[in-house]
Amino acid sequence: MGSWFNGLRKTRERLAGGLKGLFSSPKPGEATAEELADLLITADVPMRLVQTLSRELEKSASRKEPLVATFRRVLMDALGRNPPLDWASLPTPSTLLLVGINGSGKTTTAAKLARMALQAGRRPLLGAADTFRAAGSHQLKLWADRIGCEAVVGATGGDAAAVAYDAIDAALARHCDIAIVDTAGRMHTREPLMRELQKVRAAMDKRLPGAPHHTWVVLDAMLGQNAVVQARQFHEMTPLTGAIITKLDGSSKAGFLFAIRQELDLPILYAGLGEGPDDLAAFDSAAFVDALLDVGEAP
Repeated sequence: MGSWFNGLRKTRERLAGGLKGLFSSPKPGEATAEELADLLITADVPMRLVQTLSRELEKSASRKEPLVATFRRVLMDALGRNPPLDWASLPTPSTLLLVGINGSGKTTTAAKLARMALQAGRRPLLGAADTFRAAGSHQLKLWADRIGCEAVVGATGGDAAAVAYDAIDAALARHCDIAIVDTAGRMHTREPLMRELQKVRAAMDKRLPGAPHHTWVVLDAMLGQNAVVQARQFHEMTPLTGAIITKLDGSSKAGFLFAIRQELDLPILYAGLGEGPDDLAAFDSAAFVDALLDVGEAP
């Protein structure tokens, strides 16, 4: 599995010069603080958090707190608690809906989540409600066969809501306890496509009242703050319960994760740290911050 240190290499390299200069000085000068703020913003750290960091760094001398400790404390506070999802404790049956734009990695993520559920002793079913792409349903069926789980596939151009309904119906009939429904990628600016998600949710609730129990947005880390805009608009159209970050290892803008947590109050559940089948890691706030700052574990 990819490591957090390697996964955050590009963002850490972007911050390296400013952080090294800051942490090596007993007290940051005004020029250093301004340079640091500029660096943080280029890494897509939200302005509100940059301002909080600046204030706290000014107070660090009077507190006799090392600058790196101040930095780490503020960043950890911004992320809050992100307890890992316990697949084994999810109620039976549970339903999970994945949403996001084109190319964010939803289909591969759906398969990796099903693999995690299997490893936790659950019986997942993958629902391929991505009926826009000819290859979408076929790709998810291949993943299902590879990892050894059930699947329901919709016809290209078919009704995505009907596929979502059928996926839950099949999960109940086949005694699967978790249904993971993948949806077509859709631009957050296209209102008709966004409204189709409401139809999908309604169909799931019709077959199993209360479904979907979880709705997770899959975000491409390469997009930085643009991913926050996407998440906000998906959240307005279909209430989200969590976020999954893909391609974190390829991004130099990992600072946007703080905005997902602070501005949208969404737990970050998983992050992609590489290309392998096991490189979707449960989000670890401490490991994320330590890798970002290039420091060891907190005492």
